[in-house]
Amino acid sequence: MNDFDCAVKLTAEVIGGKWKPLILFFLEEKTRRFSELQRLIPSTTKKMLIQHLRELERDGIVARKVFPQVPPRVEYSLTRHGRSLRPILGLMSAWGKRHRARYGTATN
Repeated sequence: MNDFDCAVKLTAEVIGGKWKPLILFFLEEKTRRFSELQRLIPSTTKKMLIQHLRELERDGIVARKVFPQVPPRVEYSLTRHGRSLRPILGLMSAWGKRHRARYGTATN
């Protein structure tokens, strides 16, 4: 099987990594400002958060809205395409809750 034909590999490339699932989890609830995401995911660096948000935006998962004001305000939300990931995120959350004791508390 060709790697490009593997649907799991494609999904992992789009939403995989240490921070993307958390970003998506927090954007699933509501639109968030960059500073909110930084507070919600304190273990990530500003550079890494920006990089992942740009990748998710490039892939059509996240929408970025810039408000022309001083200081600039930027908000992120899931696109319609991004909202199609809700079932996956729900399953990941449920699995984590079921197996939390086995792995202990989540570490960053």
